[in-house]
Amino acid sequence: MKKIDMIVHTHHMYTMQGDGVGYEKDKSIAVDGGKIIEIAAREEIEKNYDSSQVVDARSHIVLPGLVDGHMHTTSSILRGVAQDVGNWMMHGTAPFLVNATRQTRAAGGRLGIAEAILNGTTTIGDEGPFEAAVCEFVAKVGVRGNIGCRIRSALDKVYAPGQLYDYDEGYTEETFGEAMEIFNKWHRAQGDRIRVMFAPQGADFVSEEVLFKAQELAREKNTFVYMHLSQGDRETKQMMMRYGKRTVDFLEERNLLDDRLIGIHLTNAQEDEVRRIVEHGSRMVLCSAAIGIIDGIVPPAKQFQDFGGTVGLGSDQANGNNEHNLFNEMRMTAMFNKIKYADPEVMPCWKVLRMATIEGAKAIGVDDVTGSIEKGKDADIILVRTDIPSMQPVYETPMRNLIPNIVYAATGRDVDTVISGGKIIVKDRKPVTFDLEEVIAEAQEAADKLVPAAEPVFWEINGVNAGYMREGKL
Repeated sequence: MKKIDMIVHTHHMYTMQGDGVGYEKDKSIAVDGGKIIEIAAREEIEKNYDSSQVVDARSHIVLPGLVDGHMHTTSSILRGVAQDVGNWMMHGTAPFLVNATRQTRAAGGRLGIAEAILNGTTTIGDEGPFEAAVCEFVAKVGVRGNIGCRIRSALDKVYAPGQLYDYDEGYTEETFGEAMEIFNKWHRAQGDRIRVMFAPQGADFVSEEVLFKAQELAREKNTFVYMHLSQGDRETKQMMMRYGKRTVDFLEERNLLDDRLIGIHLTNAQEDEVRRIVEHGSRMVLCSAAIGIIDGIVPPAKQFQDFGGTVGLGSDQANGNNEHNLFNEMRMTAMFNKIKYADPEVMPCWKVLRMATIEGAKAIGVDDVTGSIEKGKDADIILVRTDIPSMQPVYETPMRNLIPNIVYAATGRDVDTVISGGKIIVKDRKPVTFDLEEVIAEAQEAADKLVPAAEPVFWEINGVNAGYMREGKL
């Protein structure tokens, strides 16, 4: 009998293997060295393996750890300051963000990651400036990090609607240099639990030279270009003013659409543009809740899939959709697309669950190690309670109602155990690898310090939320 690190006994398990959801009943999982080494009947596992750490998940639904394909965790420091605003970026976010220090953003990053973990996310697909702090916290808490280091040419400031962004060569070099430092230190670190990508913020935010250099580096170093793509009419207007072309036309003419590109949002992409992006082998990450709140738009994920493309889910940022919770993203993705197409059969629950797991892992290039429960992959596993009113009753025949309830009834708060890389990092809804009270206190302290600098800009811009404040509506 072999001594191993962990055994997980399950009743209902969805492995995400195959083209469906890979349902397995009454199986056990053997975990050693952070990897899944066998999945078999309980009797078989107990005959061959022994462990001092046995997880009884027979009153739960066992799923792969969720893959959040696009986040801005450092923006969690701005939760709730930019909702219900037409000019979200400049009138909502910018008054606060342009005044946020490196320390402020780091505190926000810790808060966003903590929230995501508690909601069942084991792969953090993050993008932003100052990602070194994100890498450090990811390493500390034990989740997987797929980190996009932001590169930007446009100076960080509040721009008037329709104003062309000011590019600065020195700022470009500064952000590119920091991205390279993070790549060299963190790529494939923590036993390959952290991978780093090059992340031009968008084709409108960087010079043409940056896009070529990012693509070249991605190919040379076997990583990805991780970029907001066709991110609304603001981007389209910037591209038309600067180049006289829409984003997809601009990128395609320069051979910048390829299988190394992970495109985020595609909010403003037309059907033919979606088809061409797929044909070039690029992937898509969809952030339904954030784009619904920020732009009132349902991005073309169904079209992307219909053309044969791979789509993952992302929670984006807490100043967009207010939370890092992929259960919310699954529900919103299914509902928004049913409404958009006036068809209840569009985006069924099994498909959005795949988008939050194995398809999401494929979309950001980590399906070799996570996204499904199978032999040889990292033991990234979550347990969702079934002994609560919203998950009862349970039907197993003539149909199983577990996945409909996961997508349409469950919340991240129904996850009570999170296993990441074979280690329990959340147990009974309590984090094991970090101090949640400390994370929250540090975030509040950082927010309090941000207010004096942000407040004058907030009132000077005089956006929608300023009006709501004067009218006693917030």
